[in-house]
Amino acid sequence: MIHSTTIHVDLERFHEQGYLVIDDVLDLHRDIDPVVQEYNALLESLVTTWLKEGKLSSTYADLPFAERLARVLNEVGPAGYQPFDISLPFTGVTEETPIHLGQAIFALLTCPRLVDVIERFVGPEILSNPIQHVRIKPPERLLTPAFRTSLVGRADWHQDQGVALPEIDDTQMLTVWIPITDATVENGCLAIVPGSHKHGLVTHCPGKTEDRPGLHVPDEIRGPNLVPVPIKPGGVLLLHRQTIHGSLGNNSHEVRWSFDLRYQPIGQPTGRPAFPSFCVRSRRDPASAVRDWRVWADLWRATRTQLTTNPPEGGFTRWTGNEPSCA
Repeated sequence: MIHSTTIHVDLERFHEQGYLVIDDVLDLHRDIDPVVQEYNALLESLVTTWLKEGKLSSTYADLPFAERLARVLNEVGPAGYQPFDISLPFTGVTEETPIHLGQAIFALLTCPRLVDVIERFVGPEILSNPIQHVRIKPPERLLTPAFRTSLVGRADWHQDQGVALPEIDDTQMLTVWIPITDATVENGCLAIVPGSHKHGLVTHCPGKTEDRPGLHVPDEIRGPNLVPVPIKPGGVLLLHRQTIHGSLGNNSHEVRWSFDLRYQPIGQPTGRPAFPSFCVRSRRDPASAVRDWRVWADLWRATRTQLTTNPPEGGFTRWTGNEPSCA
């Protein structure tokens, strides 16, 4: 077993800059390859189903992965991305709403070497926060305007605390951004505003145009000091919950594929109470940690059932769009 003492964690740099890249946390063969295989199998299954249902005119099996995914999504439409995600949408949830709850994803969420690093930031009682997504981004030139969303297109500027409810404001949430493919400037790596976490939570405005469909920090608040953060598979990018960041556009010929996961101390609010959290590690009560991926999957299925009949009255965000900066 490789212990966390072999990984250098520069806590001082993290607290000063609001982010930190650590290379070689994950093993490509043990941790990354199973995720790729799981998603390749998922794509094959979805293509087969959609072809039978008449949603696709071809399997596009002869195309490279990036172009194949783009052609499939363009034909099926934006709803075709939901089966790949590891979270539920905010609205319109039914018992048939798809969500990917695979064994390889759970193994990534709970990877001991990754959790060793997380423990250095949030302490020994670690909860998996349910604000989590997979982002599989084909080249933008291959996608129709309907896919200008943060999951498939570029992610607008935001703070992760800003996309949660106010209950999270005192929670020590840590974002862990994991590339599955090389993340480069050309294919849309993340860009950071260094030190922005020192200014606290800033206003986020709901998107009102096709080019800016989601929550975002207004440009005049964000400022011009942006630093792209290329990172290779096996490495992780750690973000303070108040660090302003976004992603660049994918102008390459390849897919830019990543997961953004979040962790926090047990006992603190998650900012998304309608979604399920679970104990990843507890030094105080080791038996409370979830170790079976099927238990984790059942938590999300139970949540889906609950949201089908009883969606939360307060919604999922604090912002109304009536804030002065959003006028």
